[in-house]
Amino acid sequence: MVAKDSSTEEKIKNAARHVFHIKGYAGTRTRDIAEEAGINLALLNYYFRSKEKLFEIVMMETLRDFLQSLTSVFNDMESSFETKLEMVVNNYITLLVKEPEIPLFILSELRRNPTHLLQKMNVKEIIMQSYFVKQLLEVMEQNKMAQKDLLHLIINIIGMTIFPFVAKPIFQSIGEISNEQFSAMMEERKTLIPKWIKAILTSK
Repeated sequence: MVAKDSSTEEKIKNAARHVFHIKGYAGTRTRDIAEEAGINLALLNYYFRSKEKLFEIVMMETLRDFLQSLTSVFNDMESSFETKLEMVVNNYITLLVKEPEIPLFILSELRRNPTHLLQKMNVKEIIMQSYFVKQLLEVMEQNKMAQKDLLHLIINIIGMTIFPFVAKPIFQSIGEISNEQFSAMMEERKTLIPKWIKAILTSK
């Protein structure tokens, strides 16, 4: 038996990540991944016994990368709420400009298997038990906002940051803009979104 090579394994995972992100689990064949990796199907099956196993690896690595921007920032007790907000927006837009398929990939898999994926993501605990939310509640209290508005604010932060990438074809059609122009707009939003959220927090 030929020993497995780490570079070949990584090449297969990268190819699988690319294909799964575009086509999703149901639309992807192992042959598609093999072709993307430039290898034969037998070699792919030697490294990864099934599409399910390879998908699970890709999904977990995608979630890790997607949530890392939250977990690395949200519980920093040294930074202010404003700084955390700017860092989260900046980190996510940077990630999604580089890998714009991620939001639709996660959303499509949420529809396919919501319970399993939500348990894996652990989003509720990451967000609601974070130091960021504690600081946000303090800012809301200072501005006499009701606690029921917390979810609205979280939706606004996530929606303003991530939704443009989900609806990119629509916005490009409306604005008649290229990929480069869209990316430039997203860079502008790194500054604009924190300003808009702060305006919401201080509005009476």
